[in-house]
Amino acid sequence: MIRTLLSFTALAFALGTTANAQAPAAAYPTKPIRLIVPFPPGGGTDILSRLVATKLTEGPKWTVVADNKAGAGGTIGIGEAVKAAPTGYDLVMGQKDNLVIGPWLYKNLPWDPTKDLTAVAHVAWTPVVIATSVNSKYKTLADVVAAAKAAPGTITYGSPGNGTSIHLAGHLFEQAAGIKLSHIPYKGSNPALMDALAGNVDLLVSSLPSAMGQIKAGKLRPLAVTSAKRSSSVPDVPTVAESGFKDFDVSTWYGVLAPAGTPAAVVTTLNAEINKLLSTPEMKAAIQAQGAEPEAMTPAQFSALLNKEYGQWKGIVEASGAKIE
Repeated sequence: MIRTLLSFTALAFALGTTANAQAPAAAYPTKPIRLIVPFPPGGGTDILSRLVATKLTEGPKWTVVADNKAGAGGTIGIGEAVKAAPTGYDLVMGQKDNLVIGPWLYKNLPWDPTKDLTAVAHVAWTPVVIATSVNSKYKTLADVVAAAKAAPGTITYGSPGNGTSIHLAGHLFEQAAGIKLSHIPYKGSNPALMDALAGNVDLLVSSLPSAMGQIKAGKLRPLAVTSAKRSSSVPDVPTVAESGFKDFDVSTWYGVLAPAGTPAAVVTTLNAEINKLLSTPEMKAAIQAQGAEPEAMTPAQFSALLNKEYGQWKGIVEASGAKIE
């Protein structure tokens, strides 16, 4: 009798423990979710983050709040996510700049994106766009190359910051074209965009989402996109490869991550809801309207992308001579 009672007690305890372990995931979310945005308002990462936050609030009726934590090329916001409790209530919109370039650019970052973060959901990819003011004398990429060869180092281009994927796209284009441009780093996409519109820099090298509004307004002339294929958002704009530089292909990507240790059930729930959003015509159109291309992945697929590019970009950063701050 005593043995039977003990067995029932042990079984009840085991079932109770399992139920308690599963309860948070089953009920998730029960409170607002913070989506950390590691860049200032107005840039490509901010635009996509707020779109995801808004649609998750409208769709599954979650409360998702975008929270800008800018600085140090996006690494400050990533660092805040790494330190957050792994409960699923603190997420971050990461991208190539702060996840696979920043660790090689900044000295002694106290985190490793492949170990201290959990890949949740890939959201979109986008080419970099090389553009100029509509009042500029440069009508095509060929015009820029010809002028740069005639007067090396005299043509300026603005980027969101030193060592960002966008800056490095400009650097790789210089190498491919055999030209020398003068790089002007800014603290974010918007300041670079404003100076390009004002003619204070000759060219703007930018994520397409950051530049899309001014392209649509007819104030910014896109000369080329850096991806292997044309963007569906600006289908008339040629690629750098089509402009005479074979196999040129540089793009960036955006995705949601959580602190390492976030329960797998929570990651699965988040991935399913975000992927569901990405499959809707409304969300696809909204992302493409910003100059990006929606692309859903499983957590495993997104993690594989992160790990692969983390290794690939070390050499590119080192070869660029980008200043380590």
